[in-house]
Amino acid sequence: MQFVEANGARIPAIGLGTWELRGRICARVVEQAIRLGYRHIDTAQIYENERDVGEGIHAAHIRRDEMFVTTKVWTTHFAPHNLERSVKESLTRLRMTEVDLLLLHWPNPQVPLEETLGALAHAKQMGLTRHIGLSNFTVALIEQAVAVCPEPLVCDQVEYHPYLDQVKVQGACRQNGLAMVAYSPIAQGNVRGDETLAEIGKAHGKSAAQVCLRWLVQQGAVAIPRTSKVERLSENIDVFDFMLSENEMSRISHLAHPKGRLTDYGFAPKWD
Repeated sequence: MQFVEANGARIPAIGLGTWELRGRICARVVEQAIRLGYRHIDTAQIYENERDVGEGIHAAHIRRDEMFVTTKVWTTHFAPHNLERSVKESLTRLRMTEVDLLLLHWPNPQVPLEETLGALAHAKQMGLTRHIGLSNFTVALIEQAVAVCPEPLVCDQVEYHPYLDQVKVQGACRQNGLAMVAYSPIAQGNVRGDETLAEIGKAHGKSAAQVCLRWLVQQGAVAIPRTSKVERLSENIDVFDFMLSENEMSRISHLAHPKGRLTDYGFAPKWD
């Protein structure tokens, strides 16, 4: 496993995303992922699976200090008193005394950002989380958040895959010492039928999905692919034994197009 370091955090470069995984399937996939070598698990309050993730980690019988666990605060809990209460409830569900990384899931214009970041920093100071960060923040909001947050921020978690150009967000992260964490890194499975990725993969004895994840890792990003299939877990983590050339990296980057975004922003708060 490789790691991405940012403002004191040491984040495993490949993790397991758990969006839409629930119940026994979620717990089983998390447990199996840990047994296969995963040390980074990502969840969120809105996923309604923190309890299942906690059960999977507990069932794997791994030392807590060997795991990197991320959860995200939903926007309805951004008021300072609500944020602290919701994080404590998340920890109860996860069966943990602290998480490794606590993120604001989306920006919320209904609550002043400075107040929310103050509460997020306070959660860190209370020992509820080791590190704090952002998710789905734009370049402008990254700059604003870094300027007003009392504690160092370590990442911005965003949708990122070959079909979506995130060079501006990536630049803002680098400028501010933040890691970029990619969700939907294999475009929700769409990369598996991509001819360019398949051709590059054939040259390395790898799948299109593995090439895609390697492309992210070589950029210094963290990738958290989600799968409900245990057989995919081994494939997604097996990306550290080959190197893409500059030409291959460029070819993959040129797959981006204006309609490449997959996330439906309809459920997220609107920031004017």
